[in-house]
Amino acid sequence: MANGEWFYEDQTNHIRIGVQVHKLLHEETSLFQNIKVYDTVQLGRLLALDDVIQVTEADEFAYHEMLSHVPLHAHPNPESVLIIGGGDGGMVREVSKHESVKRVVLSEIDEAVVRVSVEHLPSISHALVNNPKLEILIGDAIENVKRYKDEFDLVIVDSSDPTGFAEGLFSRDFYSNVFHALRPEGMVTIQGESPWLNYRPLIKRIYGDLVDIFPIVKMYWANVPTYPAGVMVFPVGSKACDPAVPVHPALSSLKYYSSEIHEAAFVIPWYLQVEQM
Repeated sequence: MANGEWFYEDQTNHIRIGVQVHKLLHEETSLFQNIKVYDTVQLGRLLALDDVIQVTEADEFAYHEMLSHVPLHAHPNPESVLIIGGGDGGMVREVSKHESVKRVVLSEIDEAVVRVSVEHLPSISHALVNNPKLEILIGDAIENVKRYKDEFDLVIVDSSDPTGFAEGLFSRDFYSNVFHALRPEGMVTIQGESPWLNYRPLIKRIYGDLVDIFPIVKMYWANVPTYPAGVMVFPVGSKACDPAVPVHPALSSLKYYSSEIHEAAFVIPWYLQVEQM
């Protein structure tokens, strides 16, 4: 909620993050959720869905680069990418940087998120406009993914938290449909929440579901300061390639990702490993 000149997100019932704001730039309630964009004092513009931080201009690159470039640099020739969620456009921006990628499909349930992001978050969303690689599907990704068979080299699940309409994106049936949508060397990477707070059982379940479906399953992590506890994990399932091994030189001009970070990201503290959850 907003309170005076501060935006507050309750990250758990006992932990709250506060961000000082200059002003509320936009607010609307779509068919699915409440959407707000703030101009903040220290973090640039901030997008919140149902009062949960989705992106800030200050640190979004860490999340978007790591969820996208790790699998893209580990795949021998990624040409076709399906992004599920990600209506702010940051994931499309990063994926489109790869010359090998010829096709990007963005499956977003809420057209209002795309529209608001294009209008108010151009530094993040600019690849949503006049992008010849991009096809935008507005609709339920759980149903959309069922139409594809052996079409994508990479699926990126850039979803919101596992509640309401997004809950089905964290199910075994959904991951099975993703498996069938992938080509023989395909991978899926998943926004896996924070291993420090409420989502440890969920992360363990995601990992276990992937193990039952994919021959190679690993998990890596990144620091994203405005997300709960500042740490996000990314489970990844692969049909053939080792996602921990970069096979291409890192793209230039990235802010977070590098070949060294790629390899190091799979070294996870023992307490945060699946066996301890």
